Amino acid sequence: MEAYMFDKMKDLWELKKKAEEIKKKLDGLKFSSEDNYSKVEVNASMEVLSISIKDISNKERVEKSLSENLNKAMKNAKNEAAKAAMGIGF
Repeated sequence: MEAYMFDKMKDLWELKKKAEEIKKKLDGLKFSSEDNYSKVEVNASMEVLSISIKDISNKERVEKSLSENLNKAMKNAKNEAAKAAMGIGF
């Protein structure tokens, strides 16, 4: 019984290490989306790395552009993170 518990603890430790490795790789991946008004860059942990505004002449269009580009970049990051979690990424 003790050996079984230690085996399970070892398995959990290895799983934790693998998860940390995947997170580290994902944090290094960058995803961006841009158009004529803005550019957004995120990492696979869904953290915004940068936002650039190219043209501020039309406030409403810039706001819409930021929202669209942020959603696109986050979607790409989410898809890549899901692939990595399933073991098919990288």
